[in-house]
Amino acid sequence: MSLKNVNVVNASRPKRVAIVIANPAVSTTTGWPVGFWWSELTHPYFELTERGYQVELFSPQGGACQPDAMSDPRDPSGYSASDLLTMGFLHTARLAALVDNTRPVAAAEVSDFDALLVAGGQAPMFTFEAETALHQKFAAFYEAGKVVCALCHGVAVLRYARLSNGELLAKGKTVTGFANVEEDFADEAVWSMGLLPRGTSIMPWRIEDEMRALGANYVHAGMWRGFAVRDGNLITGQQNFSGRETAEALMEALGA
Repeated sequence: MSLKNVNVVNASRPKRVAIVIANPAVSTTTGWPVGFWWSELTHPYFELTERGYQVELFSPQGGACQPDAMSDPRDPSGYSASDLLTMGFLHTARLAALVDNTRPVAAAEVSDFDALLVAGGQAPMFTFEAETALHQKFAAFYEAGKVVCALCHGVAVLRYARLSNGELLAKGKTVTGFANVEEDFADEAVWSMGLLPRGTSIMPWRIEDEMRALGANYVHAGMWRGFAVRDGNLITGQQNFSGRETAEALMEALGA
């Protein structure tokens, strides 16, 4: 289904999406400060709001959130310099301020939203294990028939989210997320730059390996390809270049 054939959301009853970004943390493998990834917030935000959706930001703990440095297009590394959507978001004071005062995810009422989207970044791999309110909210949205999405390392939530019967939500589902080939590429890059000793991984575990281990059907579209997959009302996006595809799949699932 092409979004060219989908009408803009009815302005008299706009659809509402809760986007969850990670709280700041420190990596236990590298010692670096870690957070959310800008494009995994800004790209879905743009796609959704352009079509009339209302979007509200949450984080597991609430409060101010910090991005991974290399996701900022102004970062000296230049890694995200071509991300003009994020640059526009950062230079719009009203939008940039949203990450400074997120609400705790426990406050996201299932009845108030049509979908929940969990963005990634490095922090989810170190913090989501302890975020039981996020696990419970993700499962509650899913079991209520709402659309639930996880993007890139935000797919870490599926390692922990369980249904009311105790089963892992992701078991038996077709999912994607940051691929092993992408983890290999990232590790090699930091080794080559001398930022980490060779053999030291950036991440403490890997999305692809864990999804397979818990009984999910993990798929990907190749390294750094924009890709999202839907299994019922569960949508997952592969990595930071998959924000648009994830938002499009969400809107298609909602029929608008």
